[in-house]
Amino acid sequence: MNRLYYDDSYLRRFHATVEAGASNPLRVYLDRTGFYPTSGGQPFDTGSIGPASVIDVVEEDDGRVAHIVDQPLEHGSYPCEIDWARRFDHMQQHTGQHLLSAVLADSFQLPTVSFHLGADASTIDVETSRLDAPQLVEAERRANELIFANRSVTVSYHDSREELGLRKPTEREGTIRVVTIEDLDRSACGGTHVSSTGEVGPIFLRRLEKMRGNLRIEFLCGRRAVERARADFEALSSVARRFSSPLDQMPALVAAQADRLAEVDKLVRKLSGELAAIRGRDLHAATAPNRLGLRVHVREVAKGPIDDDLRAEAQAFSAAGGAVCAVLCSEPPSILLCVSPDVPIKVGPVLKAALDAAGGRGGGNAVMAQGSLPTTDALARVWSGIALNFE
Repeated sequence: MNRLYYDDSYLRRFHATVEAGASNPLRVYLDRTGFYPTSGGQPFDTGSIGPASVIDVVEEDDGRVAHIVDQPLEHGSYPCEIDWARRFDHMQQHTGQHLLSAVLADSFQLPTVSFHLGADASTIDVETSRLDAPQLVEAERRANELIFANRSVTVSYHDSREELGLRKPTEREGTIRVVTIEDLDRSACGGTHVSSTGEVGPIFLRRLEKMRGNLRIEFLCGRRAVERARADFEALSSVARRFSSPLDQMPALVAAQADRLAEVDKLVRKLSGELAAIRGRDLHAATAPNRLGLRVHVREVAKGPIDDDLRAEAQAFSAAGGAVCAVLCSEPPSILLCVSPDVPIKVGPVLKAALDAAGGRGGGNAVMAQGSLPTTDALARVWSGIALNFE
């Protein structure tokens, strides 16, 4: 089968014959195709074959290309059309990847391990665990310089036994398709590419992520880079307007606001803890002793978790002497117990034993213990058993 995209990535329309014999009428085989199948990190083309829409293109184990369509097609000749916007976007990203990989290899001796062209962004994995910010900026600068130089991108075919001078050796045998960026890179590749680096458009390097001992670099080329830069600018401009500040002053302003919020948060936590302690002491004073002389308070909470304020209130209640405070939370099922040092029961071991028996987890020390349980019924049983010690 003749793969037209091998020699002309810019081909948008062609005629082809639907071959008979497909067991699945929605899986179409053509005598020649311009549709690129998912391969080598590059996604498939979409478009149309006659009245049918092409929704996937698959390279099968036997080397045939299957076109997945949305309606059956009978044997015959049909006009075919590639979704050009999608195709050209893939061409920009793929050539951009070759260029970026060459820059990383030449400038930083970082070989590319794999490439993936996604719907929103593309990534390459390079053989290193670390790339610092200045290196990333330099790689982006160098890549864009080569794009602006508008170097030619050509396709040629060679015997695998030749000395091909490839950036990455290939294990393929027979005829090898080589994509060359003038005076920069030669790579064995079956994908679609632009004809000069200028058509890649700007290249924008974004996130870094460690991936199985390698480093994954997210990048955007061409229209994607422009759209992302516009979205970033609009987001930053919105924040700047909110603070009535020039855009270039935002980093310092945000840093100062973050420091201020951290101080405010610290003060809020301090005051909240103090208020919880006051509530605990007031609650102790308002709770009458039972027949054992213990002031027992049970706080039921519908939704947790049991937080620092609840712990501070319970500790303040029990610290006033002769007291037991239990916090019971329904969601997630959990329990907190605090007792005064003068209460002759060590709640840590008592609660742990009850939790273990009920399928829960937790423990603590003599005066405070906490744990979780699988169900609210188990929580009720645990507390009922422990409460007998204080009645």
